[in-house]
Amino acid sequence: MIRRAVRFLDQRAGAGSALGKALRYVFPDHWTFLFGEIALYSFVILVATGIYLTLFFEPSSSTIVYHGSYAPLQGQEMSKAYASALTLSFEVPAGLLIRQVHHWTALVFLAAIVLHLMRIFFTGAYRKPRDLNYYVGLTMLTLAVIEGYAGYSLLDDLLSGMGLAIGNAVALSIPVVGGQLGTLIWGGRFPGTDAFFSRLYIAHVFIFPVLIGSLMALHLAMVAIPRHTQFRGRRRRESNVIGTPLWPGYALRSLGLFFSVAAVLFALGGLVQINPIWQWGPYEPYLGTNGAQPDWYLGWLIGALRLMPHFDVVIGGYTLVPNPFWGGVLFPGLVFGFLYAWPAIERRLDRDYAPHNLLDRPRDNPRRTAIGAALFAWVATIFFAGAADRAFVQLGVPYEGQLWGYRAASVLVPTAAYLLTRRVCEHLREDGGHPGRGSGARVLARSRSGGFEELRPQGQSAADGEQG
Repeated sequence: MIRRAVRFLDQRAGAGSALGKALRYVFPDHWTFLFGEIALYSFVILVATGIYLTLFFEPSSSTIVYHGSYAPLQGQEMSKAYASALTLSFEVPAGLLIRQVHHWTALVFLAAIVLHLMRIFFTGAYRKPRDLNYYVGLTMLTLAVIEGYAGYSLLDDLLSGMGLAIGNAVALSIPVVGGQLGTLIWGGRFPGTDAFFSRLYIAHVFIFPVLIGSLMALHLAMVAIPRHTQFRGRRRRESNVIGTPLWPGYALRSLGLFFSVAAVLFALGGLVQINPIWQWGPYEPYLGTNGAQPDWYLGWLIGALRLMPHFDVVIGGYTLVPNPFWGGVLFPGLVFGFLYAWPAIERRLDRDYAPHNLLDRPRDNPRRTAIGAALFAWVATIFFAGAADRAFVQLGVPYEGQLWGYRAASVLVPTAAYLLTRRVCEHLREDGGHPGRGSGARVLARSRSGGFEELRPQGQSAADGEQG
């Protein structure tokens, strides 16, 4: 069947050779490459479930009186957006399942992108000729975070409304243009007009998905064109790729991964409750709840807003830089700015301008690995600070004491992570231990009598082995 399809395309479009070459494309065999595929398949499921949800959701802030099937909210005033979300959850067939699958998939989608980014950073996969593709992936991650924020903000429940209020404060904190920017986004004073919900809806269901899908297609093309990266190993060189061809081996394996990802996500959507909007109630600007927590990919920003002391830049009685700017704009700007700048920084430090198709093990570049570990530890520390209020409510830990502890940890933990990681990497690189077989590695084999003996390279004596 495949041969007939290739022959058909070749006779009519001259595409047989290109298609045959694509079917012979080789993918390296390593489990870390699956993170990118999980992100791709999560995006497919996001689009499919999102299309279903758009058929029943009404993006409007117009007020109505609820007369749906959820009894505790009967007769209460709410927006049409929130009422349609309740209807979708309780009355539309499979509505709650699809809504929860959509939400869980968004969390997995972003987690897979972050893990994929970490693999690229720690192995040096961003080096020439893939630095441009690295920037494409970073931009896709940025858009995915904004897209997720826009998605759960559409429902107009108490949690999403509080998230929008925080976003409004961050927008207003931008020096010079903050007021105009907030008015432009919300169409006036917060919480805005009905036009704001319409624009937010269009951005979430059309603009951002098209941008992310286009960047994803570009990202995949830029992976395949220069050839795939691979880890060092036997017969692996800069000029070849050792692995499994696209057809039939890798395609069938990848198809199995897609169905596995879909099965896990639908199991989560059907069995594990997430974002029960009927418990939060409709958003009112004067209401708030201590139990409200954003999705995980925004937790680091909430932590940064909590940790920053009350500090405004005031000049001549005019507040030039309000407090939310530091945690809501400067902090993510520093993180993403560093990630964008790192390939150029490393090239300048190492004076390495050669192309690379073979990946490094993290130990092979202790400085890079230590810097990455420090950055991750810094962001993770601030991320956990976002749950300080929950620790206060659940465990009784004083809130202000937690904040001062996290402020100290945000300096000490990254420093310790850098020093420890660099020392471990240097030791592993010098020793040659697991998973390589360097001077410090010992290989044992079972003898016919049932005992074990150490195998040494040919020509190496027992004394040499002990000395090594």
